Amino acid sequence: MNPLHFCIAIAPLSVYLLMLGFLNLRRRPFLTTGARDCATLGIGIIGFVIIGPMELFFPEGAAGRFGAWVWVLLIVFYGLCVSLLVLLMRPRLVIYNISMEELRPILTKVAMKLDPKSRWTGDALVIPRLNIHLHVESVQWLRNVQVSSGGTQQSFEGWKLLENELAKALPKITVGPNVMGIPMIAASALLAAAVAFYMVSDPNAVVAAMNDMLRK
Repeated sequence: MNPLHFCIAIAPLSVYLLMLGFLNLRRRPFLTTGARDCATLGIGIIGFVIIGPMELFFPEGAAGRFGAWVWVLLIVFYGLCVSLLVLLMRPRLVIYNISMEELRPILTKVAMKLDPKSRWTGDALVIPRLNIHLHVESVQWLRNVQVSSGGTQQSFEGWKLLENELAKALPKITVGPNVMGIPMIAASALLAAAVAFYMVSDPNAVVAAMNDMLRK
């Protein structure tokens, strides 16, 4: 792998790991939607897509006509693919830096506020008035919890209400920082240092690889 390809692949991933590290070291839980979580991951791995599938299936004929603008079109196409995937996803909420035991009473309180007839069945929660059937699962070593839809018949308006109420309730609690945030930030720093080293160690090779990539 030439230095430019290494930098393109690693730089977005380094930023993604840095963001995850800071989220896990917060003393408050962080709530996001599954759509935003997936879109952020898509940005984090875009470098690997550029040096992988995009390079492998690069349209040389179009490059002869449009030049470097083909890369803009390919990145836009990738963005549209990620957007389509996000739109097709079932409703989902992701809460970083919280355990199942800490989230469950908060989720119960929010659900009862929205509908007193809400009920748990194992790790599944039904909120009849909002037409929501959700399932809660935890990734213990990352200390995050995913609240996923339990079927296709869901109310998006109900999920939006649930998200808004959780967004109000979660900042009121304090949690300890997740120690997994430290290796994430350390890995991000190492990757960023490697990117900087490759960029400055052989700038001529980077420029040559850039010109080749842009078909100049």
